[in-house]
Amino acid sequence: MTLIPSAARVAFLAEAAKRILITDGAFGTEIQRCGLTEADYAGTLGLTHDQKGNNDILALTAPHVPEAIHRAYFAAGADIAETNTFSANRISQADYGAEHLVRDINLASARLARRVADEFTARDGRPRFVAGAIGPTNKTLSLSPDVNDPGYREIDWDTLVDVYAEQAFALVEGGADFILVETVFDTLNAKAAIMAVRQVEQKLGREVPLMLSMTLTDLSGRNLSGHTVEAFWYAVRHARPLTVGLNCSFGASQLRPHVRVLSQIADALIMIYPNAGLPNELGEYDEAPPTTAGLVREWAEHGQVNVLGGCCGSTPEHIAAMARAVEGLPPRALPDVPVATRLAGLEPFIMA
Repeated sequence: MTLIPSAARVAFLAEAAKRILITDGAFGTEIQRCGLTEADYAGTLGLTHDQKGNNDILALTAPHVPEAIHRAYFAAGADIAETNTFSANRISQADYGAEHLVRDINLASARLARRVADEFTARDGRPRFVAGAIGPTNKTLSLSPDVNDPGYREIDWDTLVDVYAEQAFALVEGGADFILVETVFDTLNAKAAIMAVRQVEQKLGREVPLMLSMTLTDLSGRNLSGHTVEAFWYAVRHARPLTVGLNCSFGASQLRPHVRVLSQIADALIMIYPNAGLPNELGEYDEAPPTTAGLVREWAEHGQVNVLGGCCGSTPEHIAAMARAVEGLPPRALPDVPVATRLAGLEPFIMA
């Protein structure tokens, strides 16, 4: 089946050839700053579970909250809005008794982000993009939650693919340009998400570009399933992602060596959005916007990034500082990677 090419991919690549693009920052910390009550989250949906902390459901119960956050990030200089749907999947929403609302949440979130993005584009003619955000869920295909039964899994491959496909389809239907599979702590989960998006493409008859973003769980540069940055890239390169990169993990300072490695081997655009430093003893992020901006500027100066943004603890002020810091600096050029058979276990393997 021949898929209709994505016009958004073409437009994104054209913009990325001109400058370093900016994605948005954290949603959770911005929502926390609003001081919402449980009633604000629950709205009039009649759900029986406590909804406080269910950030995704605000698209249905208090859409003015995520809308204001999208506007703040675009006003700060962002080119990309990530939908407020990190946990808007059947598995995560089951914790809130809201799994039957997954489609509605994703549709509403994507439509909201699309509307705001188009408004900003109409003002100045600069393209704005919407990335449909898909989190890792709280299940893992690679690891057993039972130390006494290493072979046990809480979920199987087909179920997780179906969960991801349900979310991705609604996001694309709602107007998302890309699907962003982010905070990948299990590489096998990411592969399930890739297959889900491929299924969505077949159903729609058109290309749905992928963005893939790994998270590191220790300073050695591995995710929870044990893969190094290099091994992760070789495991997902077949998906031809629009961007690949790192998010969350640590602050920009700790990510420096891993950004360098990924930028040297990936023949895709590099998107990095770190936390605003490391959390303090209260779990709060103290790193000031100029500090974060100065750290990510170093990556730009060394030609290592194409897209920058922020994760936990970042604010519109952080995004504005980043945008100013890299303005005028050239984007990373894709490396000319020699043709070879590259495989991945926990470590990369390159056949001569």
